[in-house]
Amino acid sequence: MNSKRKPIPQFSSEDEEREFWATHDSAEYIDWSKAEKNPSFPRLKPSTRTVSIRLPESLLAALKTLANKRDVPYQSLVKMFLAEKVKEETATYIHSDSDEHPEVR
Repeated sequence: MNSKRKPIPQFSSEDEEREFWATHDSAEYIDWSKAEKNPSFPRLKPSTRTVSIRLPESLLAALKTLANKRDVPYQSLVKMFLAEKVKEETATYIHSDSDEHPEVR
């Protein structure tokens, strides 16, 4: 296709890069025929964002007690609980959607 690829610009933030790729064709910058199939990124960490939530003191105390019993920071335990619940709820919605639409299976 293109023998001469455009250089990929330098970005000052993830948001700037995300906006760029949302509006540009990556094939103009990358020769996908030379791309590695199923690459692994062992040191890649997902982007995170700090959030602030208000919790009843009793709930926070219970979380800290559970975290102490598991020997993990309570914030990590909260992330684990949230991830488990989101995965469970997502599976429930996917299952209920396929029940309503059998052709999706």
